Amino acid sequence: MDPETKNRDEGAPSVWTPANIVTCVRIVFIPVFMVLAELSCIQAGALYDPVLAPAACILYILLSLTDKLDGYLARSRNEITDFGKFLDPIADKLLVFSALLILLEQEFVGVWVVFIILLREFLVSALRMVAGAKGVVIAADTLGKWKTAVTMVALCAYFIAIAIASVGGVYLAAYLVIAAHVLIILAVVLTVVSGVQYFWNGRDVIFS
Repeated sequence: MDPETKNRDEGAPSVWTPANIVTCVRIVFIPVFMVLAELSCIQAGALYDPVLAPAACILYILLSLTDKLDGYLARSRNEITDFGKFLDPIADKLLVFSALLILLEQEFVGVWVVFIILLREFLVSALRMVAGAKGVVIAADTLGKWKTAVTMVALCAYFIAIAIASVGGVYLAAYLVIAAHVLIILAVVLTVVSGVQYFWNGRDVIFS
């Protein structure tokens, strides 16, 4: 091997850090979750498989928790990479929208909920791309973090309710669905407000 090439390879940090591996695992298992959730639905809103529905629920909760895990690993090990910065937001959005599409199909959420959340993500991503091209970083603010947290809790609540309903806990599941409805409405409000705040904070980037 050419010595120069060898030194360059040795000096380049690997993208396969523990944090990035966790992120990749999250992406790989999202289709698995979707298949389980799809197969678990015998009759939308009424009847679910008592094995597949809890399995889909547990998998989704575990995948949601990995979002915090990969961030912790990257920061604690000082292994923040460009690959991770690129892949982690994609994994997060895939996780959210895979769940929303399943819940939309099974008539738990309305199309406007999905549209508003999707529109906000497109617009904020576009804003960040423009800002990045100008060397400006628009970091996630407190409202954005709350939006993400409330959205994930709401989605998990829906799948917990489905899992409980599948094993006969219909009344408890009904209360959980009501709580999930309230949380998803709150998530939509935070989505709109945080989106407006992002554009207000980045107004100089847009109009410069």
